[in-house]
Amino acid sequence: MPIRYLFSIIFILIFFGNSSAQKTSERKVFQVSRITSEPEIDGIFNEDIWRNLPSAENFVMVEPGDGKSIPASHDTKVQIAYNDEAIFFAVRLLENEPNELVKQFTQRDNLQQSDFFSIDLNTYDDGENQTRFIVTAAGTQADAKMTGDREDYSYNVVWESAVSRDDDGWYLEIKIPYAALRFPEAKQQLWGVQFSRKITHLNETYVWNYIDKSVGQASQYTGLLTGIENIDPPVRLSFYPYLSSAVDYFDVDTQFNFSAGMDLKYGINESFTLDMTLVPDFGQTAYDEVELNLGPFEQIFGENRAFFTEGTELFTKGNLFYSRRIGNAPIGFNNAQDATLENERVLENPSRTDLLNALKISGRTQSGLGVGFFNAVTNSAEASILDTITGIQRKIKTEPLANYNILVLDQRFNKNSSISLVNTNVTRDGHFRDANVSAFLFDIFNKKNSYNFSGQATMSNVNFPQQNITGFASELEIERTKGNIRYGLEHEFANETYNINDLGISQINNFNNISAYTSYQIFEPQGIFNFYRIEVYGQHLRRYKPDIMVNTGMGGGFFAFTASRFAFGGNIDVNSKFRDFFETRTANRYITYKPSTFARGFVSSDYRNPFAYDIKAEYQHYFNSEYKEYELNIEPRFRFNDKFNMVYEFQIGLEKGRPSFVGKSSGEIIFGLRDLKSLENSLRANYNFSTKQGINLSFRNFWSTANFSEDKFSTLQQNGNLQAYNNDDYSEDRNPNANFNIWNLDLSYRWQFAPGSEAVLLYRNSIFNRDALSKLSYRESLDNLFAQPARHNLSLRVVYFVDYNQLKNLFQS
Repeated sequence: MPIRYLFSIIFILIFFGNSSAQKTSERKVFQVSRITSEPEIDGIFNEDIWRNLPSAENFVMVEPGDGKSIPASHDTKVQIAYNDEAIFFAVRLLENEPNELVKQFTQRDNLQQSDFFSIDLNTYDDGENQTRFIVTAAGTQADAKMTGDREDYSYNVVWESAVSRDDDGWYLEIKIPYAALRFPEAKQQLWGVQFSRKITHLNETYVWNYIDKSVGQASQYTGLLTGIENIDPPVRLSFYPYLSSAVDYFDVDTQFNFSAGMDLKYGINESFTLDMTLVPDFGQTAYDEVELNLGPFEQIFGENRAFFTEGTELFTKGNLFYSRRIGNAPIGFNNAQDATLENERVLENPSRTDLLNALKISGRTQSGLGVGFFNAVTNSAEASILDTITGIQRKIKTEPLANYNILVLDQRFNKNSSISLVNTNVTRDGHFRDANVSAFLFDIFNKKNSYNFSGQATMSNVNFPQQNITGFASELEIERTKGNIRYGLEHEFANETYNINDLGISQINNFNNISAYTSYQIFEPQGIFNFYRIEVYGQHLRRYKPDIMVNTGMGGGFFAFTASRFAFGGNIDVNSKFRDFFETRTANRYITYKPSTFARGFVSSDYRNPFAYDIKAEYQHYFNSEYKEYELNIEPRFRFNDKFNMVYEFQIGLEKGRPSFVGKSSGEIIFGLRDLKSLENSLRANYNFSTKQGINLSFRNFWSTANFSEDKFSTLQQNGNLQAYNNDDYSEDRNPNANFNIWNLDLSYRWQFAPGSEAVLLYRNSIFNRDALSKLSYRESLDNLFAQPARHNLSLRVVYFVDYNQLKNLFQS
């Protein structure tokens, strides 16, 4: 496999290496003017500097149509200026129906349904890496790091903006300090730039530089910004000190906590930035959406810690970095119970390791080489074991001091392609396990942007004290990326020893899969449709060792939205029998599930209305079997006014007659027929006094029961089938049934009292219960839940942004 891929990569690089991206229309160029006096950022253009500067204008439609000029009633003009500290923008946005302007108050990075204006800056002009700055008509800021068409709104930098309005439209001033950007060290800067205006009540979006939606990616259609020369930016050094205090009450036990720490950002030069977190505090991160997990795989949670989400686009290359590994459960957490002797019990077993510090260095050279280095250190963890007779305690180490690091090299070329090298490493102190993963990636478009070739080859190494285990995985995909008709072919492979789970996440290995698709889509409105896409796809899944079929399936899907912003779609799949090698929890053993059919559908109404809704439904049926699955999701949303909105979500799932792993007995693998039902209620509400302060409510209650039929236990045969089992041997103390109920409530007040600075007052209430009473009703289960001790937590966290240059000027004055 590696040799075959090597030849493919060499062929692609030689054949397409000298190509460059083509545009279907002439690229716009705008020359920026240097200024000596800085405008006040108030949304009012009363400074002399704005009176004579040229404007970027003549916007054209990108949604829903293609290239239509913006009407005079909504004419949009942008003026640009710069000095040694920042780049400035003055934007005039006409609106002939000012009462129709949508200006919903929201907090940072939350656009909702407001009109907005965005600026995309590609300081390396490489057609791929951009920073997006957005301001809504209400004044809300949003910023994102973009890689191609992927947006990462966890990226946050400090910049200024202000909005004003009158009967003719709305007006916007923006100041983006160079400290918020990374750019080449060069006397003359050549930046890609794109301006975009969303007119919500018309459901139209206009851009400055034309975008051909039928070819390539939107990031390859920026205009060119010239004229920024000989800038001498100030030192890029900022501090984010914080103070945090909390009181926690649980089961008559009250604890008080006070902590202080700091994050730091330092611009090593114009291109590279160092981020550090010293004495990190993650006490106010959002709760995880925990569910009843009876499957063979760990539940995957999103990252809620800002340091691990901001500016990590380089480190996520190749999907080898699952940041929740850092500070997660100790590697020996489950070994504590196994280590107990007779008359001993586990007294304390930490479920998390403490993060001591972390840093990341990232940036891109003038030649397009992106470099990223990440490092984090976690503290050791110990479990306490008590001898119940002597009262003597002993400790066992469940996790040593551990170091995590990532190195990424990402070379952009031809303004549409890249090759990358990624290495991740975990080193643990002492005789534990270490791990190292290396990957080579390529993402290459041809000259006309009509075909994309992408792939990855990954080598994993897990090092035990007495043994090293090496694994390999690869991906190769070829896609047609131009025109109405598109298609693609993909191959995925991993051998049986592939393992990246020390710092990444890979739930399965030992596979050899191939998949393909073809689709038809439109790029301009047709009839009642603004857009629709029809797709047909198929897959063939195989085990690598032994080489046997796992599954073959095919299906089709449809997605559309109308001129009135009503969206709907769905898909239908048909699958052959499925050999599941993981549900058995035993190497090289599988259970065979019957052939099945699957259907999914959804509808979504116009979010511009005060009331809107999303409805999704799924159904899966396994032929000649009791096994069926149903799921329904209903999500109404209410916008009471420009300050108050609420989203409620109700989800119910039913799983009937699923052959599921129960346990092992006398060398036999025991399965049972399981009925699983789940019910989830969640509520998200926001009341915003302004774009700088608001109250947020987040609530979630998840209930699930798993009930195994008492007379339908089976043993797994070598051919993957089940045979009836004498369940008299299965006693009450091995009851596999489960009743799971969890309740989380967060109520917070957030106030951004200065640029980059905020105070958050948070109240939390959480309750959890799990038992084997699977036949209880939802109301009875709630009664049991509320009988459990509740955790109450009240915390206040204040973060203050300190710019080194402002601090220096203060001391000098």
